[in-house]
Amino acid sequence: MTTYHLRSASPAKTRSDVVVVGALQSGKDVGLAAGAEDVAEAYGRKLRPLLSTLGFTGKPGEVLKLPTAGTISSPLLLVVGLGKDPGHVSVRRAAGAAARAISNASSVALALPADSPTLVRAVIEGFDLGGYTFTAYKRNGTKDAAAKSANTVSLLTGIARQQAALTAMEDALVVSQAVRDTRDWVNLPAADLRPPEFANAVAAAAKKLGRGAKVSTKVYDEEQLADLGCGGILGVGGGSSAPPRLVELTYNPSGAVAHLALVGKGVTYDSGGLSIKTAGGMTTMKCDMAGAAAVVQATFAIARLGLPVKVSAFAPMAENMVSGSAMRPGDVITQYGGTTVEVLNTDAEGRLILADALVRATELKPDVILDVATLTGHMVIALGDRVAGVLGSDDIVGGVLAAGDSAGEAMWPMPIPEAIVDRVKASQIADLLQHDGVRWGGGLFAAAYLREFTADLPWAHLDIAGTAFNSGGAYGHITSGGTGASVTTLVEYARSLIDQ
Repeated sequence: MTTYHLRSASPAKTRSDVVVVGALQSGKDVGLAAGAEDVAEAYGRKLRPLLSTLGFTGKPGEVLKLPTAGTISSPLLLVVGLGKDPGHVSVRRAAGAAARAISNASSVALALPADSPTLVRAVIEGFDLGGYTFTAYKRNGTKDAAAKSANTVSLLTGIARQQAALTAMEDALVVSQAVRDTRDWVNLPAADLRPPEFANAVAAAAKKLGRGAKVSTKVYDEEQLADLGCGGILGVGGGSSAPPRLVELTYNPSGAVAHLALVGKGVTYDSGGLSIKTAGGMTTMKCDMAGAAAVVQATFAIARLGLPVKVSAFAPMAENMVSGSAMRPGDVITQYGGTTVEVLNTDAEGRLILADALVRATELKPDVILDVATLTGHMVIALGDRVAGVLGSDDIVGGVLAAGDSAGEAMWPMPIPEAIVDRVKASQIADLLQHDGVRWGGGLFAAAYLREFTADLPWAHLDIAGTAFNSGGAYGHITSGGTGASVTTLVEYARSLIDQ
């Protein structure tokens, strides 16, 4: 297990196995960033020509390993590009890239820009998350992962002795662990994390939080869901041999200054139901529960941090499968609370389970409701796979975007036009239409549908369909597979409520 420390030592004199420094672009030139002044002085005028000769440009994420031959005390210098911006976003990503470039090092010293608590947090989060690996199904996975991880990581910073810096490091490790745990759940094969198993995993994790971070859990099984009238969760889960669940979490600290409700989509596998997906479209559908994993782990992190914000989290869980008992296009279901819905596409299932949970959330009258879901391919088409869409009440959307900026997660506001609302209400036989088959604005339609179940409370919807799972290679602090998208943003949003 890696331990992290803050130190005020000189990076040129530290005897760690590897020293990591940042490099900034300045026109066609490259120079070392803040935190690496002693290293730059040790190399003198030969450093810039050396970097140029080796083809190092300093672009974001670029990594260069230099044997130091005694120029500094460490035997290896790792230079990572920051681009032109030494801000917390580029520093977090650079630290992640550096973590993956290091192997067989017992001790690592990070001399990246870290002269503020914000940058301290960015470096620690970035390095810890960039080195994440999922090895549960590898024969020697645990042993191999331990061998590749450094025993000790020291962040070298001039503010090492300040309490604010120590707090930033401790907070970063709490949030990083929540993101790692989210990634673990998302990366599990769907056969091993069906709704009952997922619900059990959440309840077990809540019990392990320890003293001072109490989160209570309530799990509703299929019979209890039927008694409640949760037609969305039951309808989506009806085609699976694994029955659906609804998990409700409560963190209620004394002296809470705000009440935040979190709702996350927990479709443990999405075949599309009778509106079946293509074979290629099903490949990564184990990740369709990423929203539920994110809100649960964000709740745990908020509790571990002791933030004075009450959190009520709702994780509806279902497996969307094909069978004789599966929901059919053309069926009418009744959502929790009594709203009837005409279902025309069983592959637009996430909004159905979220609607039940949203109504449950409104009954508690929280100050704000945030829902998180891998909801629509339309949002991926609009924003790509590295930017999440945010829709809802203007002021809440603005707050989420600000939290995302602090968290280093890219998000973009999207509208809910009145014309889209009219489409949601166009059913001839039920109160609402779940899907209308129109190609245009599908992500906006889904958000408009969800808004019908928010009781006009302050609300925002985070569509993480593109950002929750990385099917390609690692970049920055984002590794392949589950990314843990939105966890850090949710924690930052909760933190923002303290001062309001």
